[in-house]
Amino acid sequence: MNKIRLPVIEIFGPTIQGEGMVIGQKTMFVRTAGCDYSCSWCDSKFTWDGSARDEIKLLEPSEIWTELKKIGGCTFTHVTISGGNPALYPQLDGLIDLLHEQDIQVAIETQGSLFQEWFRKVDDLTLSPKPPSSGMEPNLDILDQIITAQHKHGRIDQTSLKIVIFDNEDLDFARAIHQRYPDIPFYLQTGNPDVKDENADDLTPHLIKRYEWLIDQVMNDIDLKNVRVLPQLHTLVWGNKRGV
Repeated sequence: MNKIRLPVIEIFGPTIQGEGMVIGQKTMFVRTAGCDYSCSWCDSKFTWDGSARDEIKLLEPSEIWTELKKIGGCTFTHVTISGGNPALYPQLDGLIDLLHEQDIQVAIETQGSLFQEWFRKVDDLTLSPKPPSSGMEPNLDILDQIITAQHKHGRIDQTSLKIVIFDNEDLDFARAIHQRYPDIPFYLQTGNPDVKDENADDLTPHLIKRYEWLIDQVMNDIDLKNVRVLPQLHTLVWGNKRGV
């Protein structure tokens, strides 16, 4: 029997979740390698552009759990699986099952470009379709499939939508997504235009201004009444530093 393995590029924490529906949550991170997108402003290009290929390890779920415990000890009850796009891997359900057996909650963020049956097992599923500034074209048919399945399995309360906003065109896209799925908790988050600067002191003032701009746009928008407007919290604290 072939062993289940996942391409893991880094495991770190505990730290805070800086984005989406569980922002501020104390969590460990497991970052998988690979993505089916190549967003222009991606802050984790190393997961798919080949620059960190030597860091990728093929790990079984039990090995991932061992590493999480080695790093985080008994200080966590929540794990975020990110990427890249973790939805590339149908075998990820083995890790989710193992974490649940250890009484660990699991969060996933994906752009909603691929459907996996294990989505219904996830405690916090963030769907983040990419706006025009990314240079990508979201597959709304797949997004429909995911949300329909979450409804069917009674998991819609564990599901949210998050759109990264850089400009007014992105806001137009966000309005359309919000109107398409009006019953799904909806988050708007400021985009980070400088994904290379690791100096938070230099980056933070610019991100605060972008956050203020986004707040101003949303407050006067009659189509964006029931939304939450977030900064990218970890970049305010640590800039673009990896492993935090």
